[in-house]
Amino acid sequence: MRMDSKISFYSDSKRRYNPHTSKYEGGTELVATRYGNVTDVGTNRSVELFGKYDQRAKTIRFSEPVTVSWSYLTIDDSPVKYRLNTERRPLKGVSLIVGEG
Repeated sequence: MRMDSKISFYSDSKRRYNPHTSKYEGGTELVATRYGNVTDVGTNRSVELFGKYDQRAKTIRFSEPVTVSWSYLTIDDSPVKYRLNTERRPLKGVSLIVGEG
C-alpha cells in the first residue's frame, strides 16, 4: 500500500463568535501533516454507512494513529474540506472514513 497522498489536519478551536461584532473571529491552524493512502468508499459501503450513494466519502489509511485533535482535513492541498465520519483501528494501521463537509 502506497502512502503517497499528503493529508493536512486543521483545527478551528481558536475560532470564536464575537457577539459585539456578530462575526466569527480567529482562524484555523495547521496541526499535523501526514502521508497516507486515499481511496474512494465503494458503492455498497457508502449505502451501508450513509444510506445513500451520493455522499462523496474517502477512506484514508495510515500506518500510525493521528493523536492530535483536529476539526477537518484536506487531501493534497485541495480546497475541499473533509470531516471525520468513522475511525477504525484494525491490527495494523488506522483507517478514517471522511466525507465532504
